[in-house]
Amino acid sequence: MGPLVPEIISSEFSFVIALIIGFGFGFALEQAGFSSTRKLVGLFYGYDFTVLKVFFTAGVTAMTGTLVLSHFGYLDLKLIYVNPTFLWSALTGGLIMGAGFIIGGFCPGTSVCAAAIGKVDGMLFVLGSLIGVLIFTEAYPLLEPLFLSGNFGNVLINESLGLSKLTFGIILVAIAVGAFMVVGFIQKLVTGQNPDYIEFGTMKMRILGALPFIILLTLVIIPDKKESIQNSIAEAKQQKKCVFKAISSDLLVYEMLQTHYKINLIDVRSPEAFKKYHLPLAINIPLDSMMGREWEDIFNQHYKKNVFYAGDDTTAKKACLLAKHIGKSTNFILTESVDEFRRLIFEPEKPEVNASKLAHDKYRFRLKSARELKALAKSLKNSNKPVKKKLKKAKGGCA
Repeated sequence: MGPLVPEIISSEFSFVIALIIGFGFGFALEQAGFSSTRKLVGLFYGYDFTVLKVFFTAGVTAMTGTLVLSHFGYLDLKLIYVNPTFLWSALTGGLIMGAGFIIGGFCPGTSVCAAAIGKVDGMLFVLGSLIGVLIFTEAYPLLEPLFLSGNFGNVLINESLGLSKLTFGIILVAIAVGAFMVVGFIQKLVTGQNPDYIEFGTMKMRILGALPFIILLTLVIIPDKKESIQNSIAEAKQQKKCVFKAISSDLLVYEMLQTHYKINLIDVRSPEAFKKYHLPLAINIPLDSMMGREWEDIFNQHYKKNVFYAGDDTTAKKACLLAKHIGKSTNFILTESVDEFRRLIFEPEKPEVNASKLAHDKYRFRLKSARELKALAKSLKNSNKPVKKKLKKAKGGCA
């Protein structure tokens, strides 16, 4: 539910949904036989590999769904929290949990499932887990060096191997399919029975095994959201279908002084260039950051018009085209560059004495507008800044 909170689901109501999901998950575990120690420890003795198959199936399904949503721009993988890797504490904890799994026949989740349906061994296992947590808490000062040793940070396997997420996903699906076949042979050797439900010779299992492959390979062929937008922009440029709404510096200054609350003046240069100098009341959204989720409200609103400017005409046009494909806002480009705007409005050349009345009027307008614009920017120093959406990483799992 992480990506849905708090924009779609409130933080308070998410606990209610989590409770409902918890009941459903517990019911599914019990119906799958995960409240039985015999079924759970069968993994270690070779006569029942339900645990391995369920975990692999869940992992592959979640991974495939996540990659699909990310590919089409519905999920930002950067917002998914990755638990930091503490090597030695992970190995030590894994050995303790593995030994407890073999001896007690439960993992923490399945023990709660067994306790919920009244099994005494499940209740004792939960009690033992609580005692273990209490001991760890009290002994933490002594265990802290071990607990924090071998800190590798937020490690991702695909990045460590230098692979893309899609490539690693395809490899993981192949490993899962291979594991299903291997454990089928092992189970047949141990029990003497042929596990028909994992025989990949059946058409049903072939389809189920091939489905994740087909989905992930399709994603390799189909361009993702960012590529699609870039392709659309390139095609529009090639066919010369780019039509830009432009606004001059003089008109922009006039409109900002009259109705500044109806304009988003957007500087698409780098943060360094923006910090060095920018136009009054401007906000900085670098061109390569425009597709970030923190800016989606600006490009999807319809009550303000966005005016883009940069150090050159080409960059401003790119930003305008990109905004058109990202959202539904009304977008303009500033006719002049940032340097040209500064010279025209803040450093206007005084016309000759015998120049036309229009030239003198324009000069006086620019002098007056420059003073008023600076005063307006000073009075709105904090209030004109857009509310930047705070993105939090979704936490969860068995951490």
